[in-house]
Parts: sequence; C-alpha cells; structure tokens
Amino acid sequence: MAGRLYVVAGPIGNLSDFSPRAQTVLSECDLVLAEDTRVTGKLLHAFEISKPMATLSEHTQEAKIRAYLDRLEDGETLAVLTDAGTPAISDPGAQLVDLALSSGIEVVPIPGPSAVSTALSASGFFAQRYAFLGFLPRKPGPASKIIEPFIDSTLTLVFFESPHRFLKTLEIFGRVLGSRRYAITRELTKLHEQIYRGTLPDLPSDKQVPPKGEFTIVIEGSRKQEID
Repeated sequence: MAGRLYVVAGPIGNLSDFSPRAQTVLSECDLVLAEDTRVTGKLLHAFEISKPMATLSEHTQEAKIRAYLDRLEDGETLAVLTDAGTPAISDPGAQLVDLALSSGIEVVPIPGPSAVSTALSASGFFAQRYAFLGFLPRKPGPASKIIEPFIDSTLTLVFFESPHRFLKTLEIFGRVLGSRRYAITRELTKLHEQIYRGTLPDLPSDKQVPPKGEFTIVIEGSRKQEID
C-alpha cells in the first residue's frame, strides 16, 4: 500500500505554538523533509524527537523529489516542514504535494502557525478577501507591475519582505496605490514582536521600526466612497 505525506506547520517563532498533533506525526513518520535540516534539527531536538531527515528546498532537484515520491509509493510515511510556518505557502513543498496527489497518495495537512493569517488577524484590516503576494521582485518596475492590478481593488494585500528592503517596497506601494493604511508586523510570536500601523506614503523611522527580524506587511484595500 502507498504511504502517506504529512504537510506539517511549524512554529513561526514561539515553540509553544507547535501542536501536540504535529509532534506526534513527526515522532511516528519514517522521514522528515526539511527546508533546512539545521533549523528543523533544532526544533526536533527541543521536543526530544529523533528522526532521519533529508532536504526539500527550492534548490532540490526534480530527481530527488521523485525519489521521495518513490518512498511514498513504497509505503513510507513522510512529513514536510519548512523553516517556519506552513509548508508550500511561499515555501518549498508544493511540488511534492502535487506529485503525491497526482499519484493517488494520501496527503494530510497538519495545520498550525502561518505568518500570513497571523499578520492579517493583527492588522485590523478587512481580511475576508485578500491577496497574498509572497516576496515581490527587487526591481521597482517588475514590482510595480504586480501591484498595479490592485489600484482600485478592495482586496487586502499581504506580503513578505526582508528587514533591509521593507521601506523601499513600501515606497513602491505608495507610488502605485497612493494613500493606503498599512500594518508592519515584525518578529511575530517572538520576543521582540511588533505591530506598527501607518498610512502611505508616510513611512516609519528606524527608531519606530528597527530593520531587524522577519517582516510580514499588510496593505489595506481601497476603501470606496459610498455614493448617496
């Protein structure tokens, strides 16, 4: 019989957010596929879990991913983790999940932390309908082309950015979208967690938002004026 592929959400910072179900799955699986075995190794060690690990990252060759699929077809149970949060959402894992489902292998998601939903919930903006943009291109031109379709959109936007580029990216959003409220969520669930809200094109100083840590940024959707 074919095995089973677990897609396991890991902590985005606070280890207490790692669910008992996720710990059980990792304790019982045959192989843990990690974005970075050093990072996942620390997580497993913290919960006294000892399991073989292999790498599944954006650089993993297709032949290696096929080899993981072969192990699933041979009846093994594999678990996919990323460095933080939920796999296959702007993180590795989607290709193996796709292959597994196409091959009739059972895929079981183990839900848990996600920087996207966490940032949205803490932004105070309407999040029933939103668009996740991942990491935008570094150059202003390509980034602007991705943002332009949302000029008149009421969708809330959420994206990831590095601590050294978040201000430049917010400047691009300000040029393309005009005045919009935004929320910078930094170091979510960690010791130096911060939520800062402002309105484009005004940006925070380094003192207000230190350029350190991991950033998830939320841009409020266009708020149309009601016509009487």
